[in-house]
Amino acid sequence: MSGHSKWHSIKHQKGVADARRGQLFTKLTRELIIAAREGGGNAEGNFRLRLAVQKARDSNMPMDNIERAIKKGTGELEGGALAEMTLEGYGPSGIAILVNALSDNRNRTVQEVRSTFGRHGGSLGESGCVAWLFDSKGIITIKAKKVNADELMLSSIDAGAEDVKVEDGFVEVYTRPEDLERVRETLEGQDVPVESSELVMVPKSLVPLDEKAAMQTLKLLDRLEEIDDIQNVFSNADIPLSVVEEYESQ
Repeated sequence: MSGHSKWHSIKHQKGVADARRGQLFTKLTRELIIAAREGGGNAEGNFRLRLAVQKARDSNMPMDNIERAIKKGTGELEGGALAEMTLEGYGPSGIAILVNALSDNRNRTVQEVRSTFGRHGGSLGESGCVAWLFDSKGIITIKAKKVNADELMLSSIDAGAEDVKVEDGFVEVYTRPEDLERVRETLEGQDVPVESSELVMVPKSLVPLDEKAAMQTLKLLDRLEEIDDIQNVFSNADIPLSVVEEYESQ
């Protein structure tokens, strides 16, 4: 299982708690703002905005909130002063970690991320130090218990998917970034109950971790996710399933 898969599954299971804390909607709002600011408020002609709106709807974000965020991005409402940044670093046992952020204060965000790395056995690196270890992919997530995994695998490949994995109760369909929307639409046209779809950074290779380093890594990833300015966190950690289960039970 890839580092992304395990962390992705954990995030799905903790999504309700995130929504209660308001973190999830904050992250979704920021992505809508930056997408609308960069490509305009018309989703039909703005691929990134379409993905952001779809993700917000998958997370049950009210349409009023979505529309307000888009207007902030286009300048119709105040509050769209955000800048994108990608921070790169190393975790326990030298694993690679990519952090995507949207912030109105770069220095504050960098300091928070650096401090979080340091407290959990990692270190913030220079720009470009680990990005080359990842590829951009689309991922469509479906709950495995709602589908026949074997049939879904065949349907996904026929629709243009590159890979399909069944992990921890989820089926993950991987696509090229430009094929994400088309594959999702095809699956939904076959009544497949899609949970979510998004663009992610998938590691080209994995770094196996022992129990101690794996637990430390999960804590680091979780703390990074909890920083308000952080949108996404990706790693190339290969984490034992037993450690994931122990972490989830805490």
